[in-house]
Amino acid sequence: MNATVNKSKDIVQDTKKYIVNTARELFSEFTYLGVSMDDIAKKLNIAKASIYYHFTGKVEIYEKVLDEVFDDLKLVIINASREVEIDKRMHKLIKNYLDFGFREKNLIKSMVIKLSPADAQITNHIAGLRNQISNLIQPIIEDFIKSKDLENRADSHLLASMLTSMMDGLLLDYSFLNKKMNPEKVANQIVVILFSNLAN
Repeated sequence: MNATVNKSKDIVQDTKKYIVNTARELFSEFTYLGVSMDDIAKKLNIAKASIYYHFTGKVEIYEKVLDEVFDDLKLVIINASREVEIDKRMHKLIKNYLDFGFREKNLIKSMVIKLSPADAQITNHIAGLRNQISNLIQPIIEDFIKSKDLENRADSHLLASMLTSMMDGLLLDYSFLNKKMNPEKVANQIVVILFSNLAN
């Protein structure tokens, strides 16, 4: 009996995962506002009612997509934080973040989405996820500041916010203009811009 129940749960989880993965592709191409439940059902080749069996609606699906995107981004940041040498850690953080941002269009599109007040749930969800990212970046900046003996001259929380905003702005700019970026070179420039003035 337990084996049957577990098998049913696995099937449900696999189906939900398939729906989220398909929706992630659609949102990446057409944005949240450009995708309907009908579009998702059509892409899956199933009845819309089948999606509603697993999800309450598009908002819940989009939140699951965003959770996956930001979980992937967290892994990118955690990977950078394992770099032993502090200067390399900071450089790798920026480079990995930019590399990920170019690959994952849902990250960029979540930054520029213009939602109505009725969609405050999504806006708040995105804000919460972005706050988690900033909290992961801040310890790396704290270590960097300590290594340069700059604790009295720099606010790690403010620098984490500035760094995230700078990287996001670059991703938006390059994406909007469809330009190619050299993340390695850009990472070097960001470190110089953000931290060189503090050392003087």
